[in-house]
Amino acid sequence: MATSRSGRSAGAGGRVLGYLESRKNLAGCAAGLAGLGLTFAGVAGAYWPVVIGGLYGAAALVVPPERPESPEFPDPAEQLEAVRTDFATLREYLGEVSLPPAAGGRLTELTDLLEALLEPGWVGDALARDQDAVHSLSRSIRQDIPEAVDTYARTRWWTRLNPGTEPPERHLERQLGLLYDEADALASALRDTESRRQETHTRYLEDRRRGG
Repeated sequence: MATSRSGRSAGAGGRVLGYLESRKNLAGCAAGLAGLGLTFAGVAGAYWPVVIGGLYGAAALVVPPERPESPEFPDPAEQLEAVRTDFATLREYLGEVSLPPAAGGRLTELTDLLEALLEPGWVGDALARDQDAVHSLSRSIRQDIPEAVDTYARTRWWTRLNPGTEPPERHLERQLGLLYDEADALASALRDTESRRQETHTRYLEDRRRGG
């Protein structure tokens, strides 16, 4: 109980100290001092407490409230660089995995496309402007591809003990195909964005010529 009371006291003391240091209190004090000056000048008369209090309250009210600083998060370029690092880690992991030819071919197509999308330079700049695209690539690299390959490796071992079930490589091929389609759609969307930028610039130049 004593600890609880001391905690509440410390919290109340912190709030009081915070208000004393706030802009509202400082502005109110400045206005109150001005009211005190009016009192000494004989302007406030017998109502000087009301004048000082009113000036303090008015100044405290018009000052904007304190606000906490907004949190800073990594910008898209920094996020994309982290995705590139994770992609390099994924490539090392995939290099140690043995896959059947069909699934291996699907995986190569997928990783080649991802590598092209993550290429530093103007391609990476276009990608970094699309937060959803960066998130989609991050999810594929950090979650979807490792999960697909790992579950294949685990299921293949159990299939050897229980033959006759559907080969796990078929599921892996379908999964990698779906992930490729997702990455290809992302590439198409980025291409369309760049095309629209080009068309917009063309219309701007045409309008400028007509206006001139």
